[in-house]
Amino acid sequence: MPEIRIRHRQGNFSLEAEFSLSSQWTVIFGPSGAGKSTLLRILAGLTAPESGYIELNGRTLLDTARAIHVPVGLRSLGFVTQQPALFPHLSARENVAFGLRHRSRSMRAHRVAEVLRLFGAELLADRPASHLSGGERQRVALARALAPEPDLLLLDEPLTGLDDASAHDILSRLLSLNLRFLYISHDIAEIWRIPAHVVFLDSGRIAAAGPLQQVLAAHRDRMLQLLSL
Repeated sequence: MPEIRIRHRQGNFSLEAEFSLSSQWTVIFGPSGAGKSTLLRILAGLTAPESGYIELNGRTLLDTARAIHVPVGLRSLGFVTQQPALFPHLSARENVAFGLRHRSRSMRAHRVAEVLRLFGAELLADRPASHLSGGERQRVALARALAPEPDLLLLDEPLTGLDDASAHDILSRLLSLNLRFLYISHDIAEIWRIPAHVVFLDSGRIAAAGPLQQVLAAHRDRMLQLLSL
């Protein structure tokens, strides 16, 4: 079972988190400033923690005690944030193909078409990224993250700012995939329909972990208090 143990300090903020990815979906839930995005950046290899250990599918990605730090591009992780970082001068097709340069042209074309279709974005293939709406950019960003067939998809509030119809459609498509997800959210309504193991992060510490309904029932007042701040 994938394991994560992290200790990290940045200025006056400290993060301590230890948990396992015991479900296909793990949701990191909590208010702004709880350390959710920092945790994902450490997992992705974009931020080096003070100390930590990350193991995924039998591979050690990080072990500060043994000076192991697998580079970002070799971790077999997909990463999508609230603001998708597409190359504006490239088409949707070219953006998705960017991480598949090691594949043959025919294999690359097949995979690009496949993942664009998965997210209902096949008709956007030749459109420049700069001409896409917010929802369309997010579909292309998700297709690009999925294209290399990662072991884990890291999603940092990917539906924030989208209209309800787009958010519902994208989440439904994600739920249909046979893939392991680590999903960040601060919206109870958004994660309610996800069959996930929830890690409730509060001020850099894990306050509770377990099935969503169980965690919410046990910590409802505290969660609603924090999320109303």
